[in-house]
Formats: sequence, structure tokens, C-alpha cells
Amino acid sequence: MTRRFDAIVIGAGQAGPSMAGRIAATGQKVALIERKLVGGTCVNSGCTPTKTLVASAYAAHLARRAGDFGVSAGPVGVDFAAVMARKDKIVGASRSNLEAWLKGLANCTLIEGQARFLSPTTVQAGDDVLEAGRFFINVGCRAIAPDFPGRDQVRTLTSTRLLELDALPPRLVIVGGSYIGLEFAQIFRRFGCAVTVVEKMPRLISREDEGVSDAIREALEAEGIVIRCDAECISFAPRGAEIAVGVNCAAGEPEELGSHVLLAVGRRPNTDDLGLDAAGVKVDAHGYIQVDDGLRTSVPHIWALGDCNGRGAFTHTSYNDYEIAAANLIDGAHRRVSDRIPAYALYIDPPLGRVGLTEAEARAKGHSVRIGVRPMTQVGRAVEKGETRGFIKVVVDRDTDAILGAAIFGVGGDEAIHGVIEAMAAGVTATAYTHVMAIHPTVSELVPTVFGELSP
Repeated sequence: MTRRFDAIVIGAGQAGPSMAGRIAATGQKVALIERKLVGGTCVNSGCTPTKTLVASAYAAHLARRAGDFGVSAGPVGVDFAAVMARKDKIVGASRSNLEAWLKGLANCTLIEGQARFLSPTTVQAGDDVLEAGRFFINVGCRAIAPDFPGRDQVRTLTSTRLLELDALPPRLVIVGGSYIGLEFAQIFRRFGCAVTVVEKMPRLISREDEGVSDAIREALEAEGIVIRCDAECISFAPRGAEIAVGVNCAAGEPEELGSHVLLAVGRRPNTDDLGLDAAGVKVDAHGYIQVDDGLRTSVPHIWALGDCNGRGAFTHTSYNDYEIAAANLIDGAHRRVSDRIPAYALYIDPPLGRVGLTEAEARAKGHSVRIGVRPMTQVGRAVEKGETRGFIKVVVDRDTDAILGAAIFGVGGDEAIHGVIEAMAAGVTATAYTHVMAIHPTVSELVPTVFGELSP
């Protein structure tokens, strides 16, 4: 028998539950289908567990530095089992709270199972066939494991499997010098592991300006993390109980040895088993669902939200997808994905907060720019906290005085960047930003100063 709903949401990640709740609140019947764990990547294998580990790693790091603050802390040890138990407790509570909320929603039915389209208006989930007039796909992405030479001969880890370890790796080699890889590198180094990062590109996080990449590399190397860039010959081979990771055919040691290897080299959308062909939903060459500026797919009554649409790879972009789709569908708004300003963070310590264009991107787009930079050594709050790595950098259009972007790499950078995000969203000019009176002593108080000290 076919069960009828007004709307069906596939995937209980960041956008799915909120969309289900918003539609259910209008009195419509909604089914939310989740094949594995409510909460998606963020709750189960992304933001929540990793930032919990970041907090534990920071506590260990700060304890080792206690003497810098005139405090005697004694020998510092890491109880990895306790660290992981804390992580599991926080993740479990977040997931169970979300699940309880969904199960308590009027007009909403939570269904466990793999969803697969049978037609543009029906899906199968387990033994159930469900029909609806609207569908919202929020199935997220998963880590990829490219076929590097020799990979089938060794055991490698994804970011999800790394979170399931029950003992610290003595020697961890991370293939991939971007956001996920670098966060794990610092976490496990601070837990006491030997860590090497292998990156194919000439520098880390190559989408950032070179100065940002260099500063991040310097910070990580200062903690004893080995960085190997220009790794054009990545391969794997067993070496007794260890794994040899081939790095470079031309310079430096040709390989790095590790007890464990993490592949942090990208992700792919979970769209290959949804039966999208039966629904008529188009995907691109990489499997991302093609959407318009309002997040509608090639089928007008089907939307795609979150990572699977290729329009953002973060929890906040997924949630913003929900906000856009819900506002347009329910409130009669005309919000567009293209109107939002890119913003994100790298959660190493110190963190990097980013918004808008980098300097290189701004110049490539034809902007004539002015730049403002202030090192964290000239930020009172950073000096007082004994955390003076990094800098504040802003990019401004010379002709219009429009704020084009900013990077804050330093203590509190992931929070301080929000002042610039909000100013850009409101259309505040660089000159107007200099008129802001900020609270002292904070990192944010120096952002207006940087806008007032732009280079010619």
C-alpha cells in the first residue's frame, strides 16, 4: 500500500529536520527518511565530534604551556579513552535530542531506511512506498578514497573511521593538507602522536592567499608537525607493521612511514543510490544535484539542500539552504543562493575565520584593491592571552570602498570575523566600519582600526 504525504524529506542532516519541522508546522503531513543516523555528518562525524576533540587537544596544549602563565600544572598526560568517551557522550546527546524532537513533532513521521525514487512522485524506503507532491533531498556527502598506487595493499582511514579509534596512533600520516586534514593533524599531534601531512599542491589550503597558507604552515610546524608539499608521487606500500607513503620522486625523503594513514582528499555526494534517474533529477559529472538559484532541481517539485547540491560544503551553508527554500516556498520570498557571502573557518589553533574574496581572488576578478593588515602581536587581547600568532587582513575595493573580504588568523578569529560578515551583508563600506566603537579588550576592536590603515 502506498502511503501519502504532502512532502517527503530525504536525509536528516542539517537542512532536513528543519525543513520537515517548518512544513509540519503549517499543518501538512511530512515524512523524514533517514537511512542511518539522525543529524547527518555534522552531528555524527563532522563538526560536533571534531570540535569536541579540538577542545580536548587545546586543553592538553594549554596545560603544557601552564608555566608561561606562572602556573604549575605538573606532567601532562592524555587519557585517549576518556577523550573519546567525552566525544561520544556529546555526539550521542546531540543526536538523541534531535531524534526526540523529530519524533515529537505533530504531522511528522520519521522513517528509517534507504530512500530510492521509483518515479518523480514516489520513493521506496524499506518495505514502504511513499508518495508526495514535494521532495527535499538532503543526503550530504562522504569521504572519497582515490585509487592511489598500492592503496589496496594497506589499511587507510577516512575521517569517520579515524573518529572510531580506541588507541592513539603512534605515527599518523595524513594525505591531504586542506581543512579536514589540518584539523586532525593538530588534534592528534597535541594528543602526543607523531604527525606528517602530505599535500600534492605546492602549499597548504591552496584556496587561501599565500600569506595565510604560509602562516598556517609555520604554526603547525612549530608544534612538530611535518609538512610535505609538492607530493607528486603519492603511493602506498606495507613496511612490516607500518605503512610507507610515497611522497616525492624528485626531492626530500621519498616516503614517510606511519602506523596509520588518514585520507583527507575530498568528498563525494551520496546521490548514486537514490534512483534519481527515475525521478528525472539531473546531476553533474561528479554526482552533485543540479539546482537553480532557489535550490530547485530539474524537477520543479524536488529541491536539493546541503552538500549534495554542490553549492556549499558546510553546516551553515546547508542550514542556509533550508532557510532559502523555506522562505521562498512558505513565506513567498524570493531569496537566492547567489546572494549569500561565502564564509567559513579552519578550526586549528589559532583558528582562521574567512569571509568573501581573498586578495588573489579579488585581483583576478578585476578589482583594484586596498589591503589592511595587522599582526596579532599588535592586538592587546592576543598579547594578554599569550597567543600572538597570526594577523587580521582585509581587502577593500579601491574605487567603491566596498569590503570585498577578510581573513582573521589568530586567537578568536572564528568569532571576530562575524563583524565583517555582517558588515558585508549590510553593505557597510570600509570607511563606515572605521566609525564603529568596539569593546575593549577584544580582537574585534582592532578590525575597525585595520580598515582605517589601508595601504594605498
